[in-house]
Amino acid sequence: MQSNAAVFRKVHEPLTIETVDLDKPWGREVLVRTVATGVCHSDLHVVDGLGRFPTDRPMVLGHEGAGIVEAVGKDVTTVRVGDHVVACLSGFCGNCPQCLSGHPNVCTGGLVSRADDAAPRVSQNGAPFRVFATIGSYAEHMLLHENSIVRIDPELPLDRAALVGCGVLTGVGAALRSAGLQPGQTVAVFGCGGVGLSIIQGARIGGARQIIAVDQFDSKLEMAKAVGATHTVNSMQDDAVKAVRALSKGLGVDHAFEAVGLPILCRQAIESLAVRGTATIVGVLPPDATIEFPWMAIRPECKVQTSRMGSNQFRVDIPNYLEFYRQGRLDLDSMISRRGRLGDINDAFRAMKAGEVARSVLLFD
Repeated sequence: MQSNAAVFRKVHEPLTIETVDLDKPWGREVLVRTVATGVCHSDLHVVDGLGRFPTDRPMVLGHEGAGIVEAVGKDVTTVRVGDHVVACLSGFCGNCPQCLSGHPNVCTGGLVSRADDAAPRVSQNGAPFRVFATIGSYAEHMLLHENSIVRIDPELPLDRAALVGCGVLTGVGAALRSAGLQPGQTVAVFGCGGVGLSIIQGARIGGARQIIAVDQFDSKLEMAKAVGATHTVNSMQDDAVKAVRALSKGLGVDHAFEAVGLPILCRQAIESLAVRGTATIVGVLPPDATIEFPWMAIRPECKVQTSRMGSNQFRVDIPNYLEFYRQGRLDLDSMISRRGRLGDINDAFRAMKAGEVARSVLLFD
């Protein structure tokens, strides 16, 4: 079948809307009609050639998608035609040591649905196409392995549900799973884009008594306050570390999160910690990045750790987080700053760079 998709062909060049061909689902594959997809910084990093992700071309970008199952392969057992699903790039094999020990977000086996010499899942004029993060949600249809999707309640709005497939899952999970946040602890979040706002919400849900949001855009700091930040720091106007320590009465915070992928923010997060505090690096740094900080600038017995996709078990976490939304405890509505169509993808990237949005969502017929 044919599907319109936003295609990446050249670094620093706009995506182009092109028609690609999708094969029918084999084995454990599922064909999903895309209803909504979030626009995430990770896709923009590919376009900008920042080295964080592979830039094989051509490629269908997008990885934060939700939709409706249209067809399934003969070996699929977890979904059926008509189900509403959310895609997640933490696809898992289910058999490797990490999966079997309860850590499918760091699966080492990988998803294998077709042999290398088999017909391509996505192609154009017979030539195979890559899809970003095994998802490729900037397209009218996605052909996915069943271990990359989770069925959700069909009453939930798919434009909000799409966000939970990546940004919200990553941020809320960083607070609730990766960091081990305890009720009454203090938090600082460096970077208040979609992931940072989700960390703030996770900290609020987890019972943090102080949540300090740090960003250079006042508009993002206003959004941070709306979703649970108790204090804000504009890093263009104040020294972020000094401000966080002052707001925490000189003690520093129990948990600091870096949510952008910049070494300077990692350093600031580390230097903002209290005694025995934990800095969790959530943003994806360039492969050659280094983090340097003065030894005496950090308090005793601090920890620095990374978090991959919120340490998720997404088939459990995504339905749980959507239930938080249904209960009014997780605000997904205000996370969507702008809605558009597939042809608006390049303007969505522009708005993201300009700090105008928390998340843009593209909608399909």
